[in-house]
Amino acid sequence: MTTDTEGVATEAAEPALTVDELAARAGVTVRTIRFYGTKGLLPPPVIGPRRVGHYGQEHLSRLALIEELQHQGMTLAAIERYVERLPADLSAHDLAIHRALVASWAPDSTEDVPRADLERRAGRALTGEDLERLAAMGVLAGTGTPGTYRVDVGLLRLGVRLLDVPIAHETILAARSVLMEHSRSAAHELSRLFRDEVWDARGEGGSGPEHVAAMRSLSAHMQPMVVQALVTAFQRSLKEELREWLKESGES
Repeated sequence: MTTDTEGVATEAAEPALTVDELAARAGVTVRTIRFYGTKGLLPPPVIGPRRVGHYGQEHLSRLALIEELQHQGMTLAAIERYVERLPADLSAHDLAIHRALVASWAPDSTEDVPRADLERRAGRALTGEDLERLAAMGVLAGTGTPGTYRVDVGLLRLGVRLLDVPIAHETILAARSVLMEHSRSAAHELSRLFRDEVWDARGEGGSGPEHVAAMRSLSAHMQPMVVQALVTAFQRSLKEELREWLKESGES
């Protein structure tokens, strides 16, 4: 970890994956990775000895975000515009948060995954304590079949990255409760605003199939903008809180 000029911790992970390893971890082809690179969706690799390119967590997180945007039905051109609007200095962790928020608009994306496949996707062996922490974060749950877990694939990468953060199990549960409470409240207010101020203002009330289809279409166009606004607002608020906390800690 390093610290920026504002005293906020940032990541400094060394790129360590070859293009083949990145493709295997992300579940895509090498050709796809190179194609995304030519489109500017992925930053270039770090060139090491023997002119071998190496990739890191940022590339994994960007690939996961692109995949989620595709699942939302966005075209490649729309994804390019979305990625272009992202701040250039976003860390892999920030990108994982973007992906988790985008995934929250989609239907539940859970899969029943054997432990060996779960560890392959996580990119590491998982201890019993790791599994308990991931369950506390809502990333996975038991299925009743030994060695198989119901995994929220949209949250897996973010959850795995949080495993190395020194936070107690009880703190994770408390933090999850806070986030769920406030995110549900924000979702309720945004839905009310969307319904009362946007939809009704257009005079397109009704409940038939055409109404539902039009509502979904309008919602799909608004989702990327709302997600971007939520992430930006949360990041700014969190940085302000961290600055205040660090300032108070320095004065005490």
